[in-house]
Amino acid sequence: MDFTLNEEQRLFASSVRRLADDNLAAAARERAHNPRFPFDVAALFGAQGLLGITMPAADGGQGGTLMDAVIAIEQVASVCPRSADVVQAGNFGPIRTFAEYASPEQKQRFLPDLLAGRKVISLGMSEPEAGSAATDLKTSARQDGAGYVINGTKVFSTHSPDATLFLIYVRFGPGVGGIGSVLVERDTPGFTVGRPSAFMSGEEWSQLYFEDCRIPAENVLLGPGGFKKQIAGFNVERIGNASRALAVGRYAFELARRHALERQQFGRPLCEFQGLQWKFADAYLKLEAAQMLLYRAASAPPGELPTAIDTTMAKLACNQAGFDAANEAVQVMGGMGYSTEALAEYCMRRTRGWMIAGGSTEILKNRVAEHIFDRRFEQRAPHAAKVG
Repeated sequence: MDFTLNEEQRLFASSVRRLADDNLAAAARERAHNPRFPFDVAALFGAQGLLGITMPAADGGQGGTLMDAVIAIEQVASVCPRSADVVQAGNFGPIRTFAEYASPEQKQRFLPDLLAGRKVISLGMSEPEAGSAATDLKTSARQDGAGYVINGTKVFSTHSPDATLFLIYVRFGPGVGGIGSVLVERDTPGFTVGRPSAFMSGEEWSQLYFEDCRIPAENVLLGPGGFKKQIAGFNVERIGNASRALAVGRYAFELARRHALERQQFGRPLCEFQGLQWKFADAYLKLEAAQMLLYRAASAPPGELPTAIDTTMAKLACNQAGFDAANEAVQVMGGMGYSTEALAEYCMRRTRGWMIAGGSTEILKNRVAEHIFDRRFEQRAPHAAKVG
């Protein structure tokens, strides 16, 4: 199997790289340390067709492939790691779920602004008591007349301080079959976006509060029974996560590589010390191996989605390889690597977060084990036997 890019893909990669070099390189450091969503970058990407790459042209997208979106993330991140988040937000995560299941009216209302980079959508999935155990969510949607009343809270929602549209997982009724999703606009009465809190990466999130928040029926995205469709979207979401983790790890690797070529210690460049050579060899091997798994997952046949095991393996490998490369880059670069004057430490913090978000590495290993043994390993504690 040929894992190299074809001619069309190489041309696309070159054009995205030129766009990034010309518009993003100069302010890459400042952008990395600004927690606000870079709407100026989003507008640029929207104008250049880098948002909605895989969406049908009829919806305002480009009709491209998952591989095209991966290439765009890689090329942007190689110049400006923070700007790769914009490509992710415009192609993966909640916007993809929305585009897959939204009604024509919903698409007409919201997609033009999202694909133009004027607005950004946020996902409300995790709750204080429902993280990896997503089906434990308690946020409820109760039908009331012609609409629904939402009550509950969400945490860790990416882009929530800046989002104007929120895709919220809710419980319409008991059990997994009672879970679906709704669309809530930022200015909806009864909906409050809390004060921003910061992740270690510098990104910010706001807790979302729903107190008798009333939405019209036309804001239901997927009603009862929609959970399995929504969670299936995580197979594709993992590709976006994996792409950024790997690309940001490569960015740090390249910073450290140039540093090792130029930095002199004990009368010779750092690259001549065997201990550092081995660090680079190990990191390079992991990055290249993870790249193959990512490309395999992103190269599903036209009209088909990648398999769950392929995306699981890709995310697990890319998360680990990206973090290891960034972590070693900080060590190789010493004081400069640890300083915010360079972006090695930023890359280390960012890649560490992706080992948690979108399915922790531990959960992913559980899924790999289930594939190996062809059986489900239940994580919940067994119910106590009834007495009498």
